[in-house]
Formats: sequence, structure tokens, C-alpha cells
Amino acid sequence: MRVLGLLVAALIGGVAVWQLRPWLEQRSDPVVVAEPRTVAPAGDLAADEKATIELFERSKGSVVFITTTQRVLDLRSRNVMQIPRGAGSGFVWDTDGHVITNNHVVMGAGGAKVRLNDGRDYDAKLVGASPAHDIAVLRIAVPDRRPAALPIGTSTDLKVGQKVFAIGNPFGLDWSLTTGVVSALDRSLPAEDGRTIIEHLIQTDAAINPGNSGGPLLDSSGRLIGINTAIFSPSGAYAGVGFAVPVDTVNRVVPQLVAKGKYTRPVLGVEIDERLSQQVAARSGATGVVVANVTPGTPAEAAGLRAGDIIVAFNGKPVTSAAQLVNRLDEQKVGDTVKLTVQRDGKPVELTATLKA
Repeated sequence: MRVLGLLVAALIGGVAVWQLRPWLEQRSDPVVVAEPRTVAPAGDLAADEKATIELFERSKGSVVFITTTQRVLDLRSRNVMQIPRGAGSGFVWDTDGHVITNNHVVMGAGGAKVRLNDGRDYDAKLVGASPAHDIAVLRIAVPDRRPAALPIGTSTDLKVGQKVFAIGNPFGLDWSLTTGVVSALDRSLPAEDGRTIIEHLIQTDAAINPGNSGGPLLDSSGRLIGINTAIFSPSGAYAGVGFAVPVDTVNRVVPQLVAKGKYTRPVLGVEIDERLSQQVAARSGATGVVVANVTPGTPAEAAGLRAGDIIVAFNGKPVTSAAQLVNRLDEQKVGDTVKLTVQRDGKPVELTATLKA
């Protein structure tokens, strides 16, 4: 009640203060005046905090904010207008102005702008994209003070539990840093094209939200180890599980996109009968894909593959679906020699094929 009485006095002005003054003067208990509290000096940052701060300061200049527009027709004026469509993240790949992001960030857009960390904005051109890997390459013309490219790491040697750092623009909140660990490896998700599966994805608990797509996932040395691409969430926001395209995939796909505008995976030259493959698996319990046809003049024909063969392994790795066979091919380069394990008339046969474009 005492505090409330003083608050009312302050609100209603001098009259209330005058009415309260006699009561204050008649108090018999001593009035204790609190001393100002001292402020503790800032302590030294922990070593891991300093390392995180240094990583962010060193890397943020290579991360960009991407906004896209969509062309629409104004039915009244009959003019084509550009309206805002979405936003995402990306990062600088090289000194030639190439910027990497997710394909789904720019897919279907009529235009894109790239904002650098220092506030400069540039119109971007689409160089190439691979929907099967959810990777796109943009290019901006920066006349001076070009941002540095991120150092490239590897993803084959990642371990569950190691620290990771994501930088991006979630919900349009630019240049945000989140931290976490690699929570799993070798996850698989359907690609944007609906025909293939992106394999070897990195799973992380670093917070990834809408707007983080296309941004870098870094290791504790600040090296690129993945592109943040998707989240698992019933609500559409962060729920503790995010996925990144591994940098080994990026390193294989991006050079082709820069050089040719598209990605071409090596060709084996077979057609797979998915339905028959499923029937064989259900009947015999054997897993593999049934070759429906071999294209003349292809590596498959040169290797001796025949219609009716069941491909059960590719370079020693099991093959259980056509999508998995495509991903096994995607791990190779044109000119690579691969070993195929097939079942022919109930017997295992080893074949060798040299892949072509």
C-alpha cells in the first residue's frame, strides 16, 4: 500500500503530495536511504566465446542477403510490374562475383537482388541451377571492394557432435548467427524436381528458419561445410532439426553450373523397371533394381549389362531403387571406372563400366 500511495501522489500532482507530507513527517521508524548498487566490471570472455565472435566477424562479409521479385501483369494498366516475392541467404563463391544459394530461393523468380554486408545492393543474374541438388549460382558485378570468398572445407570427415555455425537472414533479420552441432549424417530428402533424392545431407540442431535457406553452414575454423537448405518442422519454424547440402556435393556441382549453366551427371545407359524391381524384392527378398533396357553405345552396353539383370551394388554400395542408382552415379565424374554387382540367372556377376557424359 505504501508504494501505491506514493504512485498516486506522483500521478495527481502537487495536491496529493501536500496531503501526504504530514503523514510522512509523523513516521516514527527511521527512513533508510539505499546506496546505489555498484556495477561489476565486465569480465574477460571465455575462449570459446572469443573464437565464435572472431569466426562471425571474419565470415559475415562473405554472406549475402538475397531478395527476389516476381513479374505480374497489372490488368488495369496492362503493364508488367515487379513485386516482392521472397528472401533468402547466400554466400560468395569466388572473386568473379559468383554467389551460391539454394535453387528454391530463386526458382520461378523474375529477378533477384543481392545485398552485401556493407549495405551495397546489386542486381543478380542467374548463371545456372541444379534442382536435383537444390543449388543455384548467381552473379553480381561488384566494381571494387569485392567481398572475399568463404574458405572451402570438406564434408566426408564430419563427425556427429562437432560444432557448426550458421549465418543467414532468418525472417529478414539480416546477418544472424546461430550455433549448434552436427546431430546426424547421411540424411536423405526428396529434391525439388521430385524425381531424385538428395543424399548425404548434414543434420544439425543449429537454428535454421525461413530466410536461412542458401546460407553457409561453417565448421569451427570458418570453413564452408554445407548449404542450409531445409528444416523439419510441423509449424514451419525451427523445431530443432535442420538440413544442409554437404560441401562435397557443392564442390562437384557448382563448377559445372559456372562453366555450362547446368549440371550433367555421368551416364550409365540403363532403363530401370521400378515395378518389376519391387515385385522381385517382394517375391525373393533380394534388393536391387531390374534392368529393363540397355541403350546401345553406352557404358552399360560396353560393360556387358543385359535386360533382366538385377543391379544390387554400385562400387560396393547397395542399390535398392532407381533414385539410389542415380545418386550413386552422381557421386562419380565422367571418365570414372565403376564396378557393378548384378544378379543374373540367380548368380552374382561383377562388371566394370567407364562412365560417359
